[in-house]
Amino acid sequence: MLKRTTQTSEINFKEKFNLSGKVIVITGACGLIGRAFCEAVAQFGGHVVVVDIEAAKPTEFAKDLEKRYNIKCIGVETEVEKKASVLQLKEITLKEFGKIDGLVCAHQNKSHLKFEPFENVCEENWDKVIEVNLKGTFLLCQVIGSYMTQQGSGSIVTMPSTYSNVAPNQNLYKGTSLGCPAAYSASKGGIDALSRYLASYWADKGVRVNMITPHGVWNHHEKTFEENFANFSPMKRMSYNHEVAPALIYLLSDASSYVTGLNLKVDGGWTVW
Repeated sequence: MLKRTTQTSEINFKEKFNLSGKVIVITGACGLIGRAFCEAVAQFGGHVVVVDIEAAKPTEFAKDLEKRYNIKCIGVETEVEKKASVLQLKEITLKEFGKIDGLVCAHQNKSHLKFEPFENVCEENWDKVIEVNLKGTFLLCQVIGSYMTQQGSGSIVTMPSTYSNVAPNQNLYKGTSLGCPAAYSASKGGIDALSRYLASYWADKGVRVNMITPHGVWNHHEKTFEENFANFSPMKRMSYNHEVAPALIYLLSDASSYVTGLNLKVDGGWTVW
């Protein structure tokens, strides 16, 4: 219950960021950013439901978190683009914890299209990216978000992309083997629009829906790509996954209790220009 007061001396602002006792479901949890999200949530006292595909070994990561932070965490193998799998995720989580306080949609698929130009994209590859990124986010929000509306509270954080806000600068990829597929931009644009829709749709149900847009998260990139990126970034460097995670704590916690529909860009000023 929010305290009705204008006396700021009555508020423990540090406590607002505390996630102790909260159950947070994180998809794509074993990925580059997902792991940072899990670490941050656990450090702030939250129970982490580590969600990823079987090959990513989410149960092993959950056990590691549990051991290091002495807080209950579980791993659940889930295919986010399949409703039966998402329903199973919800049931497993509720059976273990009895509630769900936060949902973080950090899953994504684009790797198999990294080197495929738009002119050659086949329908199968397009569909796979759209299914995992956009349909997966839709299903997670529908299944778990609907539960939150019945619960009367919850925070959902989705992840669109810089390329759902602006087009890729093709000069960024010159001299490298990298690129950004159109299906990725399209799917992330859909996530952005869906998130804004749900923020309005569920605003009076106690469920907040916000977004985090990271950009240029370093993962042992080619030297030429790093140099290109620095030339186009106001901060003259790529970011690190641990720089994205604090934004999640803000959006999941009571610190952002009056925030919904926000796209929090952790992009080093990339979209300022």
